[in-house]
Amino acid sequence: MTVDDILVPVDGSDAATAAFDHALEIAADMGATLRVLHVADTAMPSLARLGSGVADALEAEGDEIIANARERAEERGIDVVTDVRRGEPREEIVAAAADADLVVMGAHGCHGIGEYVLGTTTDYVINVTETPVLSVRAAEGVTRSYPYEAILVPTDGSDHGTAAVRFAAQVAAHTGATLQLLYVIDELPEVEEPVSDEVAAELEENATAILEAATAAATETGLEEASITTTVSSGSVPHEIRTHADAEAVDLIAMGTHGHTGLDRHLLGSFTEQLLRSAPVPVLTVQRGDE
Repeated sequence: MTVDDILVPVDGSDAATAAFDHALEIAADMGATLRVLHVADTAMPSLARLGSGVADALEAEGDEIIANARERAEERGIDVVTDVRRGEPREEIVAAAADADLVVMGAHGCHGIGEYVLGTTTDYVINVTETPVLSVRAAEGVTRSYPYEAILVPTDGSDHGTAAVRFAAQVAAHTGATLQLLYVIDELPEVEEPVSDEVAAELEENATAILEAATAAATETGLEEASITTTVSSGSVPHEIRTHADAEAVDLIAMGTHGHTGLDRHLLGSFTEQLLRSAPVPVLTVQRGDE
């Protein structure tokens, strides 16, 4: 895995600051260049009524945020490139992400309008960009340790899920982490009747086959099989992911996305969105082809 260029959008919020702190650790470890971007949101309709002075003030605020980020990166001996732009934040971030190997962004929790706006921007970037996105929450109780020691990859055997396995396997090989592959047999609440033994056996067989394929995909990247664990669980997908993450003390969750067509409606759709808002660790989202 080569991560030479890391993009970090910053806006002075707690979530963006947490993401920047995490990106500093990754860039220092990988010898990557840190590209720090601030977008003065001049696309707000209200600015047309308030005049250009407000846009100038927003850009000046961005200059201050960027200057602080540059100083902190240079103190760590990290190569840093800074950029202040005017425009619509999510569009400018996506444009800048095209030249990056990894985007590290703040993800919101459940409080505050500012966090909501930041979160919807992150959601948009995850869906549109083809660059892997690492979402970092600033909430109390969130673990943001690096280097990673345990990486959880819930997978469903899809192409984008396999892409996440491969990318995460390369991260694990670099940091020395274990790669924990998880398949959840989704127990849908609307299904009241218990499944037959025959159906249960088929579900287990399918889960085992998917995890075997995921293990093979991970080892193809160079990760030793001894560093890989596999688990099959049953229940609510988001609940099982969070339960596993807590029980096994993982410090990164990696998942795949469909990209422009939206997040996977089965495993990686609303479940991924829930995880971005509630995960106890950073969440890495990878599109198919980012291997």
